[in-house]
Amino acid sequence: MKPETAAKKLGILLEATPDEFQSSPVTRDELAALQSDPPEWLSTLRREGPHPKSVIAGKLGVSNSGLARAGIVDPLTTAEIKALLEDPPEWLVEERARQAGVRAEKRRIADRDAERAARRSDDASGGGGGGAGV
Repeated sequence: MKPETAAKKLGILLEATPDEFQSSPVTRDELAALQSDPPEWLSTLRREGPHPKSVIAGKLGVSNSGLARAGIVDPLTTAEIKALLEDPPEWLVEERARQAGVRAEKRRIADRDAERAARRSDDASGGGGGGAGV
């Protein structure tokens, strides 16, 4: 697979990886080895960053769109992310609230759909009433 794909699967920023990783394809076996027994450069990168947007969004509890709305376009290090969490700016408070609302709405819809499915299941197995009863 391409180095870009492998970096995405590893949750790391390709530009921060060693040149040899960036310049050669990664086999599935090599990817599995990197995941199960990461070399020091990978462990350090995962621990300290810089991190890709998806990792930043996850650590901050916001969406990738929320990062874009806030103007966060560059990778952030773990220290920068921790600083934002310790003293959250207004945009982060707003985006976390927005994300919580989205999660609550998803739960509400899932609960509604589960309730509807349960009713359909009860109706389908509910005794077949509808005959003449003769």
